[in-house]
Amino acid sequence: MNVAIMQPYFFPYIGYFQLIHAVDTFVVYDDVHFIKKGWIHRNRILLDGNPHPFTLSIQKMSQNRLICDHERAQPNEIVEQQLKLLRHAYHKAPQFEHVFPLLERVIRAPERNVGKYLAYGIEEIARYLGISTTFMLSSELSAGVELKGQARILKMCQQLGATHYVNAINGMALYDTDVFEQAGIDLSFVVTEPVTYHQGPFPFQANLSIIDVMMYCSKSDIQLMLKRYARVSNRQVT
Repeated sequence: MNVAIMQPYFFPYIGYFQLIHAVDTFVVYDDVHFIKKGWIHRNRILLDGNPHPFTLSIQKMSQNRLICDHERAQPNEIVEQQLKLLRHAYHKAPQFEHVFPLLERVIRAPERNVGKYLAYGIEEIARYLGISTTFMLSSELSAGVELKGQARILKMCQQLGATHYVNAINGMALYDTDVFEQAGIDLSFVVTEPVTYHQGPFPFQANLSIIDVMMYCSKSDIQLMLKRYARVSNRQVT
């Protein structure tokens, strides 16, 4: 069984979904420390041809607490502002009528826990794109909660019965192939191909939120994009 484990992000870019596509089980790593300057609570959409921040409002953000110990700030005015921004940015996009109801459902979701909410949004988009991967939360797994880093990842893989652990290529320096092999688990990394598409009348802006991809590309085209990656080992790269 192929397993990936990754922190949750707010409407992440398509490379995140390529990693999900590459595995049988995807663990949303929600019981690690929150990173204020990361992508957990923010992303970028295309507004009038330029990247524009799109953020999740969170109560009392702290890097001293776990992702799953944070709650959304969800006043109605914030929800309506987010939806208004998406309408303004994408009302002329070819897939707007298909995609906006999905985004509205996610944005209006009542879940307050940040880890569970982000996991919900990621899974909803994955299902829309036809990805059948199984999702779970790391906070619901019992293995290795006292451990950190590679040791915790390995314990979770063992609890799940993983035969392969798959990670994004930028995590290669964090993992030791020999350690995983000794546990009977193959270690590999997803190398994605550049993804480009037409963004209406605007010059292309790369690595925006999956929202942008879904607004400008058909579901069938995105399903082809999801397959544009290779899996490599440490030894193949080094």
